[in-house]
Amino acid sequence: MHGIGASAFFLIEKTEEQDLFRIRRFNENGKLDCDQIFRLQTKGFDISSDFEFTYVSHCAKCTVIQNGFKYIFVSLASIS
Repeated sequence: MHGIGASAFFLIEKTEEQDLFRIRRFNENGKLDCDQIFRLQTKGFDISSDFEFTYVSHCAKCTVIQNGFKYIFVSLASIS
């Protein structure tokens, strides 16, 4: 990603609950910016296959591209 937050990197982990993932965002200095639980909005994402975070990705919403398809993750904190 280019522009603001371009040097951020993300870690994603599957939780025990279906369609819930823990996503952590780190800044270019390795400092944790956010650590939240996100709900996958569309079925089909496979955490064991290659994927890439893309625009728009921040602490409320993350977008991941996998096999040419966009998957949207929305923070549970932003839903409530």
